[in-house]
Amino acid sequence: MEDKRNIQIIEWEHLDKKKFYVFGVAMTMMIRVSVYPFTLIRTRLQVQKGKSLYHGTFDAFIKILRADGVTGLYRGFLVNTFTLISGQCYVTTYELTRKFVADYSQSNTVKSLVAGGSASLVAQSITVPIDVVSQHLMMQRKGEKMGRFQVRGSPDGQGVVAFGQTKDIIKQILRADGLRGFYRGYVASLLTYIPNSAVWWPFYHFYAAIVSPWIPEQLSSLCPKECPHIVFQAISGPLAAATASILTNPMDVIRTRVQVEGKNSIILTFRQLMAEEGPWGLMKGLSARIISATPSTIVIVVGYESLKKLSLRPELVDSRHW
Repeated sequence: MEDKRNIQIIEWEHLDKKKFYVFGVAMTMMIRVSVYPFTLIRTRLQVQKGKSLYHGTFDAFIKILRADGVTGLYRGFLVNTFTLISGQCYVTTYELTRKFVADYSQSNTVKSLVAGGSASLVAQSITVPIDVVSQHLMMQRKGEKMGRFQVRGSPDGQGVVAFGQTKDIIKQILRADGLRGFYRGYVASLLTYIPNSAVWWPFYHFYAAIVSPWIPEQLSSLCPKECPHIVFQAISGPLAAATASILTNPMDVIRTRVQVEGKNSIILTFRQLMAEEGPWGLMKGLSARIISATPSTIVIVVGYESLKKLSLRPELVDSRHW
């Protein structure tokens, strides 16, 4: 008899690819809308000097909302949606790499580690130019300038429209740095997201293995018998995200400063940060990162696992227990 506590992993060859991509884009868009405000807040907290503007995640949320309204929490969002392309490249690379590595190792940890790192390498090559532009748009605010570039208002004193701001930022980046400016911080991004992804997937499966045997006895009355695995995965995802965030946040702070402040050296940026703010400066924006990661990871994990289940080839649907 099948052990229903054993969480089955749906591999690439089990999927209906058309369903997988259609459902994937819709799911990713919903996630982006829900967590983008905390991405913006994290970026501002990491760029500000000390606590010159915001004293924490909640303080930043309230101040931005008061100053700019809800739209202020979504600055750069339209540009950021282009990362949907890199998101689909990420999941494709991840699944294909798992399939490739399976020919050499049956260890789920090895497959997850190699696939996660490879997927981030591909995704970041597409994402970095979009991130550079969207981060500069995130820095736009009333009052004191935060980033290198400031969007110019129209002659009547009103702000320019969304894509007008994007065009203005792109022109300023080109004038200041040329095409290389769109890949500023590329190495820092790789040093942030490859380890983050490489660590996240093994920890996700590790926590799932720990949580899976424990939950049924303790919460059996609350878990629907027909699909309890979603509960395990929803708990394991945030735990893995928090672990990966803590381990990679120092590099994330440096990456953000390199991209937004136009710095050229990771090492010099690190030294300046340590001199100005000490070791705690490396943890800036961590709470906002975890806050955004927790709900988003639950949605991503439940959504991604559900997406794979919805995308199963018809002949395999009845052979899987969830």
